[in-house]
Amino acid sequence: MPLRPLTPTEARVLGTLMEKARTVPDSYPLTLNAVVSGSNQKTSREPLMQLSDAEAQEALDELKRLSLVIESSGGRASRYEHNFSRVLGVPDQSAALLGLLMLRGPQTAGELRINSERWHRFADISSVEAFLDELQERSADKGGPLVQKLPRAPGAREQRWAHLLCGPVDEAWLTPSAPANAPSGGGAAAPAALQARVDQLEAEVASLRSELNHLCEQLGLSRPGQE
Repeated sequence: MPLRPLTPTEARVLGTLMEKARTVPDSYPLTLNAVVSGSNQKTSREPLMQLSDAEAQEALDELKRLSLVIESSGGRASRYEHNFSRVLGVPDQSAALLGLLMLRGPQTAGELRINSERWHRFADISSVEAFLDELQERSADKGGPLVQKLPRAPGAREQRWAHLLCGPVDEAWLTPSAPANAPSGGGAAAPAALQARVDQLEAEVASLRSELNHLCEQLGLSRPGQE
């Protein structure tokens, strides 16, 4: 049976559990307080949220009904862990990409590779794209596609990907911004295109820096910037 669309709050809570399982395993499963804190982080979140304890608890309860979250008792507080891969029937690599898309919004394959470093280390961008293509071509008997490739934004080299766990993607993401020389309403497109280009360049620089550091480690050399 296909999974019903998640609410933005449910997606944020679920994504937070998926992230912390990878990045802070010693503190996992999470208490309600930890779920709220992780969901309301000011970094690595798009959009920013300010969930209350009651909102997070309601989301956890709904996710439990969908079998996406498991509650365990121990100590003075209940703890929660996700059951995402088993329920959706996807490999851990795909789960990592979906978790990042739930937490950070639409991203390019290059951005996903960089942002997934603490979740799963992909060999290259091609491997990221292969898992994304698989998620986009998921058959109806398995629940249908879980991601969608968005139209290329003006000035951007790569297309972004968005998850479909909350239903169809926002129409604003499906319509590329008008070019900067558009006769009307084009003034806001130039900053948007410039920001997209800056984001892309930053992602490429970070990727090159990561590969350079890895090469230095293999050759036994000091990393750039180190004595």
